[in-house]
Amino acid sequence: QVQLVESGGGLVQPGGSLRLSCAASGFTFSNYAMNWYRQVPGKERELVASISSAGSSINYANSVKGRFAISRDNARNTVYLQMNSLKLEDTAVYYCMAIFRATMTKYWGQGTQVTVSS
Repeated sequence: QVQLVESGGGLVQPGGSLRLSCAASGFTFSNYAMNWYRQVPGKERELVASISSAGSSINYANSVKGRFAISRDNARNTVYLQMNSLKLEDTAVYYCMAIFRATMTKYWGQGTQVTVSS
């Protein structure tokens, strides 16, 4: 069955770094664009970063540009989110999402909590 399993979340001080991973299985990972979203209670889920299936196209939300970096390893069926210079407002549950644009098929992970606090 399809699985997206995020890991790497945790508690970090402002200015610190974390690297999130999302391991995929049960579908052809290399055919899917991958996205990282985040959500805080009471707010809509926000798109943070996206990467095309081959990794040639990358986009970021303005709020994370220059601080976060998305990457993928199609041989390992894994997408990453390197988060640097973390701010209090980066606190959220982070989700990875796979999308096959030809059919708009989407898969979601279960989320991983990132807490930035002093």
